Amino acid sequence: MNSKKYFKISGWLFLSIIGLWFTWSISSCGKAAVVSAAGLNIKYEVFNLSPDLGPVNLYINFLIANSTPFTYTYSQGYFTIANLDTAYRYRTPIINGVGGDVVFIRHDTLTRNTQYSLFITGNVATNTLLPIFTVDTATLPAVGRGKVRFVNASPTGTAGIDVYANGSLAFSKIAYPKFTPYIEVPNGSYTFTITATGSSTILKTLPSVSIQDGRLYTLYTSGYTNRADSAAFNAAVITNR
Repeated sequence: MNSKKYFKISGWLFLSIIGLWFTWSISSCGKAAVVSAAGLNIKYEVFNLSPDLGPVNLYINFLIANSTPFTYTYSQGYFTIANLDTAYRYRTPIINGVGGDVVFIRHDTLTRNTQYSLFITGNVATNTLLPIFTVDTATLPAVGRGKVRFVNASPTGTAGIDVYANGSLAFSKIAYPKFTPYIEVPNGSYTFTITATGSSTILKTLPSVSIQDGRLYTLYTSGYTNRADSAAFNAAVITNR
């Protein structure tokens, strides 16, 4: 009788040990795949430039990655990405149980110690919504110089846009939705003048833009040249580094 009881207890003990080992193994495997945000050192920025999209959120592994929704023309700046896994789902906010629709999905390959931007442009009503994905990390410029690039996110800029820096042509015939590599320019204050390719009509002027030593900048256009409301043609400069 005691012998049977002993073997019964031993059996339960054996199964318990096996169960604990299995749980520990699964837990260890899961922990091995998790990397801290600081360890990845990946930064991500989203520009919602679509006038009729409305706010959107970024979901990674079905969890919201941003603190507040990305709204039209407002930049939150870079935020830290803690996961390399795709897909990256952009969805409308869920309000009172309504919403959460997937707007589009990205499968970009990200690498450690790198910065990225996503410019959401186009129009939902005309089914022309388009994301422009850029890598914002580049080699440093020479001493006494900065780097600038141009992103054409204006849907009416399909024939090309020219950008002048203090009167000299810096970027030529950049058609929507393309962007340029970074170019080096001397430090100083710049006035950027933007025209449609082949036209002398100035679409936008950005005066007194400071280009500093060792910094990286992106000049981008957005909006529509044929509109005069909040979706009108516009331009801005952001600092990438």
